[in-house]
Amino acid sequence: MKLLSLLLACCLCLAACDNNDSQPISGQKADVSQQNDAQATSDSDSDSDSDSDFEWSPERFADIKIIRYQIAGFEELTLKQKELVYYLVQAGLAGRDIMWDQNYRHNLSIRRALEAIMSGTQGSGSEWQQLSTYARQVFFSNGIHHHYAGDKFTPTFTKAYFLDQLEAAGGVLNDDALEAMFDPSIDNKKVSQNANGDLVKDSAINFYDPDLTDAEVTEFYAAMSQVDPDRPVLLGLNSKVVRLDDGSLAEKKWTANGMYGSAITKIIGWLDKAVTVAENPAQADALKLLIEYYKTGDLKTWDDYNIAWVSATDGDVDYIHSFIEVYQDPKGYKGSFENIVQIKDFEASRRMQKVARDAQWFEDNSSTDPAHKKEKVVGVSYNVVSVAGEAGDASPSTPVGVNLPNSNWIRAQHGSKSVSLGNIVNAYGQASNPGLLAEFAHDKQEIALNTEHKELAGKMRTALHEVVGHASGKLEAGVGTPKETLKNYSSPLEEARADLVALYFMMDPKLVELGLLPSLDVGKAAYDSFILNGLMLQLRRIEPGKTIEQAHMRNRQMVAGWVFQQGTEDNVISRIVRDGKIYFEINDYLKLRQLFGQLLKEVQRIKSQGDYQAGRDLIENYGVQVDAEIHQQVLSRSKPLDIPPYSGFINPTLTPIVNDAGVISDVSVEYPKDFVEQMLEYGREYSHLPNYN
Repeated sequence: MKLLSLLLACCLCLAACDNNDSQPISGQKADVSQQNDAQATSDSDSDSDSDSDFEWSPERFADIKIIRYQIAGFEELTLKQKELVYYLVQAGLAGRDIMWDQNYRHNLSIRRALEAIMSGTQGSGSEWQQLSTYARQVFFSNGIHHHYAGDKFTPTFTKAYFLDQLEAAGGVLNDDALEAMFDPSIDNKKVSQNANGDLVKDSAINFYDPDLTDAEVTEFYAAMSQVDPDRPVLLGLNSKVVRLDDGSLAEKKWTANGMYGSAITKIIGWLDKAVTVAENPAQADALKLLIEYYKTGDLKTWDDYNIAWVSATDGDVDYIHSFIEVYQDPKGYKGSFENIVQIKDFEASRRMQKVARDAQWFEDNSSTDPAHKKEKVVGVSYNVVSVAGEAGDASPSTPVGVNLPNSNWIRAQHGSKSVSLGNIVNAYGQASNPGLLAEFAHDKQEIALNTEHKELAGKMRTALHEVVGHASGKLEAGVGTPKETLKNYSSPLEEARADLVALYFMMDPKLVELGLLPSLDVGKAAYDSFILNGLMLQLRRIEPGKTIEQAHMRNRQMVAGWVFQQGTEDNVISRIVRDGKIYFEINDYLKLRQLFGQLLKEVQRIKSQGDYQAGRDLIENYGVQVDAEIHQQVLSRSKPLDIPPYSGFINPTLTPIVNDAGVISDVSVEYPKDFVEQMLEYGREYSHLPNYN
């Protein structure tokens, strides 16, 4: 869960970082993950000499900062392991086009037109700069809708200028795609979360034919039965719903012989190579099941693969791959394509695995109702990893933590894998700026707490969110899956549950007893960070007059807003106005912990019982509307700091070195600096789908 949606969001402490209000945690998910305006430094250790000379942030445009990351530990791998990493990275890039088409039906046509222009002679003047920025935004978002807010980008250059540049570059674009680019009324929202509208018809996401309605999709899937209700497959995960000539609905499966077949065939070719250099039989068996799934599209095979994958814990190399996170689907069925290839950081992982080993203690001592707790938490693993490559929904904007698989029954019976993307977090920290904390923290004590404890607070919140939060709780007998019962509120409520678990335990003396925290001051720093971000800082991402639609942002504001209101009588959190500026101050951390526990109990009850109305009320009443006065202050006070609210990454380039016998003798790593050049290279080398699929 991210990825997300990775993941994500994960719950990192408000450190001295300028990049994101939150980074996604993928998988049953936090966006976090994607969560504060500051990221902690990584558990992964990088060479200090190379760090001092490394340019971490070579570029920025619009509301985005571009960052580079290093692959810590790659040189220590064996040749066979390096080959495995290379093949897995290539498998992800081979499917890159899929994410573009999933995001919007005209995306591939528009991308190729922009690639033609950006590959040609560079123009000059204001309109060229506007077109160049637009192209970068589209490349970054894997389409013409903002990667986070989901709003369609509005060209500030004229259609005539665009067509002149396109003609000069020898590119083409059909009339429908051109109209979609320039007409703001057409498909203006990638994923609609407006509960008063039609979630499917109002969403531009290409998981459903454009004329389908929410009611039709609901009826279509309601008519499907599960072969084994105790082990339900994830219906609709790997398909698009289309209308047939007779008016009925059907699924177009994403398989080697179906939709996206030409790209999936390339993916399979690289996965076949990965099998030949797998580190152990368990890893090889999981890869073979993934290949079979791509060939057949059978969702039972997907479950078999996930069981094999979550059980394959030996070795230094792992990966996340295929159609996984459902955050981009307003109905919560369809998995976005993503790929993350990772190398285990053994030293950093050992320091944090106490959390996984004590997962049962955390479950037993949660504030949730005993009826909603797991009697036995199984198979939980937690590792800090170094990312070697990403693609699809994980790139350029990436989660910082992941917890998978997303199937509740597999997690309950076979366990889950949680990872913190250590080198990604490290790169965020290296590219940081302290301005936001200095401006919005209410006093020197808050700044001092954050400065001293930001790194450890971020790591612990991430670990608790992923390992304990997403692995906790159970559904009552006979209750359907959350996407069926809680519908479009399932994702923000899942993120809220994981956040609340982390927050509840961040002030528990058990963490000090386990040696995970030196004192509960670390928990206080985490609380300060969360409240400040949930009530103020994340609003940098919202345009004036708009409501909050993104799932992780809804979660954070709902939690922070609920505890603020519920604690009013006891003055748990104060809203302070000083010199005309608004600040929030926590007066009683222990009472705040109790409030987090109360809300956790209620959110878990909502999920366990499938209480749609209660879940809807929580999100709509606390997580959607924006306080106009606070919003205006956040925007005006952060503007002079000139800190982009979003960040994303240029991937390293892996290149096999082949000897005279035609055999790979090594794999080299290079760190490109030019974001557009990497996007153009990917367009040349990994363009495996037609414009329309």
